[in-house]
Amino acid sequence: MIVGYILFVLAIIGIIVTSFIILAKNIFNEYIVRINESETNIDSILHKRFDYLNKANDIIKEEISSEEDVLKTLVSIRSESLNKYDLDSKIYTIIEELYDYSDDDIDVKNNQDYINITTDIIDSESEILALKEYYNDIVKKYNILVEKFPYKLYAKMKKYTKKELFNIVDHSELINNLKER
Repeated sequence: MIVGYILFVLAIIGIIVTSFIILAKNIFNEYIVRINESETNIDSILHKRFDYLNKANDIIKEEISSEEDVLKTLVSIRSESLNKYDLDSKIYTIIEELYDYSDDDIDVKNNQDYINITTDIIDSESEILALKEYYNDIVKKYNILVEKFPYKLYAKMKKYTKKELFNIVDHSELINNLKER
């Protein structure tokens, strides 16, 4: 009789543990999928912005009849393998260089292709900010889950660790300067 109760209790415990593992797996998988999708969207926008800046560099070179790249940071990061956080930061440095250079050159400022590219860069700013905020929101929830008992047990078992957040810096002044042209 006692053996029967022990087996019953072990079966109940087994069902509870199995249910928890399934629940935790599903929750973590949902967050991981959302984080990966968000990272893919951010990478896509960052690469699109990088392409815009390459085109702007080519237009500036055409306008000043030079073979030399004007946007120095752009040249330096072409050969680097950067993570999304560093690429994002460098892109703003290049946008600053672009603004500084074109501010001094009226021919560049009046070039319609250049104007279209700066418009694309400006338009992509709100999109990248929204994607970063969404990413940070998901990652914050995921990081809480990684540290919260009892999910922490599953996270340790699967070797899930906290993820890095995007440092969202206000570049509105720079973007507004580009708009005012």
